[in-house]
Amino acid sequence: MRLKDKVILVTGSTTGIGEAIARRAIAEGARVLVHGRDEKRGQALVAELSAASSDKHAALHVDDIADPAAPARMVAAAIRAFGKLDTVVNNAAAVTRSNLTNTDVTLFDKLMAINVRAPLLLIQAAVPHLKQSQGCVLNIGSINGHCGEANLLAYSITKGGLMTLSRNLADALGRDKVRVNHFNVGWVLTPNEYQVKIDDGLPPDWPERTDRPSGHLIKPEEIAAAAIYWMGDESRPISGTVLELEQFPVIGRNPPKKVKE
Repeated sequence: MRLKDKVILVTGSTTGIGEAIARRAIAEGARVLVHGRDEKRGQALVAELSAASSDKHAALHVDDIADPAAPARMVAAAIRAFGKLDTVVNNAAAVTRSNLTNTDVTLFDKLMAINVRAPLLLIQAAVPHLKQSQGCVLNIGSINGHCGEANLLAYSITKGGLMTLSRNLADALGRDKVRVNHFNVGWVLTPNEYQVKIDDGLPPDWPERTDRPSGHLIKPEEIAAAAIYWMGDESRPISGTVLELEQFPVIGRNPPKKVKE
């Protein structure tokens, strides 16, 4: 087991990429603090994860990370449940469409609070424990952090900020033997993404209609498989890595040139 006895806090882990990381981490021997805002869904997931073992491998903490006091509560919950903390995975994020015209102060501040401030405050609260365990942080970003789409302006800005946060803290915490690495993920078929496109009017089989080199969109489980290496000791002492998890090269891609008919 690649994460045996590790204690991992995964934000936004009641669905999507976070849920996939929590499931895979427990399968690899870790104990996980599951976090989300939907208590019923969280309880169902923790019950399912715990049923597979006689030992307590999952605990739930329900909180809104937009609250600046939430990160300290999450770390305290992990310590209370498992007695230590080895890894923090900053996965929770708000993905809200906006462009230059309709990005107002309220929207911008909300996305910054959830996507940048909360990870910062969570790492801040966790660092004393991560120093003791010589642990690590894995931040889940987006390729939108490099430039982004026109209708994801505020979101893209926050993911650029998260990427800088990862690099800065990898440098700052390296001599404390606390590692910080970062994923920039591409288009992932999460339940939320599926529903967003349905709400946009696409047909139920829209994922099969996407043009991807592999023939399918990235699955949350595929991101989780990559996360195992970076959450565990196999990746030690590497820190400060920003890894693109996409099906196309982010830099230098030369897409087919099509002429509109």
